[in-house]
Amino acid sequence: MNSYPAPALALVRTMTLAAHEQPAKAIAFQGAPGANSHLAALEYDADCLPLPCFSFEDAIDAVKDGSAARAIIPIENSLHGRVADIHFLLPESGLSIIAEHFMPIRHCLMAKSADAELKTAMSHPQALGQCRHYLRSHGIIPVAYADTAAAAAFVAANDDTSAAAIAPPIAAELYGLVPINDGVQDDASNTTRFVVLSREPVSNVGVTGTLMTTLIFEVKNVPAALYKAMGGFATNGVNMTKLESYQNGASFAATEFFADIEGAPGDPAVDRALDELRFHCNSVRLLGTYVQTRNRG
Repeated sequence: MNSYPAPALALVRTMTLAAHEQPAKAIAFQGAPGANSHLAALEYDADCLPLPCFSFEDAIDAVKDGSAARAIIPIENSLHGRVADIHFLLPESGLSIIAEHFMPIRHCLMAKSADAELKTAMSHPQALGQCRHYLRSHGIIPVAYADTAAAAAFVAANDDTSAAAIAPPIAAELYGLVPINDGVQDDASNTTRFVVLSREPVSNVGVTGTLMTTLIFEVKNVPAALYKAMGGFATNGVNMTKLESYQNGASFAATEFFADIEGAPGDPAVDRALDELRFHCNSVRLLGTYVQTRNRG
């Protein structure tokens, strides 16, 4: 907890105490109060008790040890792509994805004074990447920090008037900073996809709407392995909405893939596609099935 800047500590302590008293209502998130993940938790469940955690690992551990019933984790952004390390953390966590949540992201440049000559802007690397054109055009040097709201708290706690933070507008209110520009993201459609994690999967029996299943798999290191593995989805009419490759380990001999498909195990077409996938892979692991909430337009 002491890793947070001083202006955030009182809020962190208050929120942590409330969450610990009712862990069934708690949703763990990475960041200081006022971070985008904090806002996403409240959007997803307005009655929840958000539990701030310093790192993604801490948020996941809070669910694993029972301090929170759920965690909400950002996994990708429409401007800046995949959130670093998430593809490794999700499988290692042993938790199940039970929902997805999409949130428009608005970044505010804030500082200690409205007329300050700004030289640096501190924020999470994802936020800095989503504002890189603005920062470059204004000659402001990006400085990476653990999360957006904690960056605002850090700027508030220090005397450097040339330092700014990029965070949600609410962070300026929480930490006594002055909004300089409310909307410095490089694209107005900037959106982050979050997933909600739980110790146990949820039952989707009787659920209306399109179901999604997230999985990871490692293809065999033979010619056309991926082509053959994908064939089962095509021939069985299973729509794959995401496929992303990444390397796990230092051998570079086998590639792992992170995928989203429409449908769920138990559907004959999905089961056939997954059986064919397993035939062409060293490993296949399902990370969760949940209701699709994305805009299909």
